[in-house]
Amino acid sequence: MAKRFEQTAGPSQRQQRVAELVRHALAEVLSRGDLQDDVLTRNVITIPEVRMTPDLKLATAFVMPLGGRDEDAVLRALDKNKKVLRQEVARRVNLKYAPDLRFLRDESFDEAARIDALLRSDKVARDTARPDTSDDDNNDE
Repeated sequence: MAKRFEQTAGPSQRQQRVAELVRHALAEVLSRGDLQDDVLTRNVITIPEVRMTPDLKLATAFVMPLGGRDEDAVLRALDKNKKVLRQEVARRVNLKYAPDLRFLRDESFDEAARIDALLRSDKVARDTARPDTSDDDNNDE
């Protein structure tokens, strides 16, 4: 018997749309300084991505303080203010249920730096260097 709905590898369009709305709401709350927390007001926090579960009840926000300073303190402060942030997200995003929030450190910047370092390494430069073809052109004449 054929399945009516195939399981896809990635998030649905609805998950992506809601995740983007949650990301914008969180960024707005954090940038305005609506929270009365010294750590959060002292740091500029970037939220490059939010992922939603298929039932839209859990939002995982990947965060990184600008410059990578005070990462642990920022994550603890976000967890401490999770309830207020959830209320603000619920007010700004019109959903049946306000999603629970989780905050994780964004590792994409570290991964990009690692890939950049690999591409700049001598080994890769040697493999991607173009061979000198001027000698070959002279031999054909």
